[in-house]
Amino acid sequence: MAGAWYLLSRSLLFRLDPETAHGLSLKAVARVGQVPGLRSAVASQFCVPDADPVEVFGLTFPNRVGLAAGYDKDGDGRRGLACLGFGHIEVGTVTPKPQPGNPRPRVFRLVDKRSVINRMGFPGRGAAYVAKRLHGRRPGGPVIGVNIGKQKTTSLEEAANDYEELVEVFAPLADYLAVNISSPNTPGLRKLQEPGFLGALLGRVAARRDEVADHLGRRVPVLVKLAPDLTDEQLVTAVDVIVESGLDGIIATNTTIGRTGVDGPLAEEEGGLSGAALTEMSTRMVARIHEHTGGKIPIIGVGGIMGPADARAKLDAGATLVQLYTGLVYEGPGLVKRILKGL
Repeated sequence: MAGAWYLLSRSLLFRLDPETAHGLSLKAVARVGQVPGLRSAVASQFCVPDADPVEVFGLTFPNRVGLAAGYDKDGDGRRGLACLGFGHIEVGTVTPKPQPGNPRPRVFRLVDKRSVINRMGFPGRGAAYVAKRLHGRRPGGPVIGVNIGKQKTTSLEEAANDYEELVEVFAPLADYLAVNISSPNTPGLRKLQEPGFLGALLGRVAARRDEVADHLGRRVPVLVKLAPDLTDEQLVTAVDVIVESGLDGIIATNTTIGRTGVDGPLAEEEGGLSGAALTEMSTRMVARIHEHTGGKIPIIGVGGIMGPADARAKLDAGATLVQLYTGLVYEGPGLVKRILKGL
């Protein structure tokens, strides 16, 4: 029933601009979260209460499937999203101040490839707004992460200031933080993955996390999200720096600037490619990180998870948890349950 309903909804939503369709979907989900009876009804259809919990980063995740950053940038829909069966929800990417992101149109569906290109550029209402959204009672169930990024106008040399500020704001409000240095849509951001910037940046993030922990009485895990376009040498170097910095995990991967396996006019649009076209690339990176570290640092696998087999491949490659986003666009909210039932 849910699958048939989504197919009908998708046919209507796909007639709209992708960003408009996403906004309507998020508003609908947020509305669900505001009505207790509706929350219960939706949760009864989509949640899997007997899923196996997972202990990682010192946290207990109700299951292995999470929502990747980018879907709920400002934390407006987290209560409704909690009804869809996710084991964790990653809000963001959040920047210190509000910013509009890149000009529209900036999201493009490659329907025949079940993929999406976006060049959003961290649009959002800023840290103060998101912090207010995260205050108060939790929706129950999912672990809440906050994905943090630098302001577009902040130079690379000053980027650590933005991340330190965001750690201080969100460590008291989140179960974990994710440092986004890998989006292709903020000019120069990916340079922060290079040795000349990465060690100093993560060192300052770790130090600020530890300072905040003294006041909170708990240590908030910090993860780093990497790009799939790193060479093997770049990847190994970045992973070594992450481990040496004492951070807690890696999210692999962000979107790719590559266009392998896609063609046509939309493939020429600038931005990051996600969805089925990214599946194998991101899985290979998960496997390489796991191999290089000997499994000593937890990995969240994300990129092109369109069904249970894709999730299983990420887990078999060495991921402890997985995240979805583009898969929801093409497969609908029932995808979470299908994956959990299929694992």
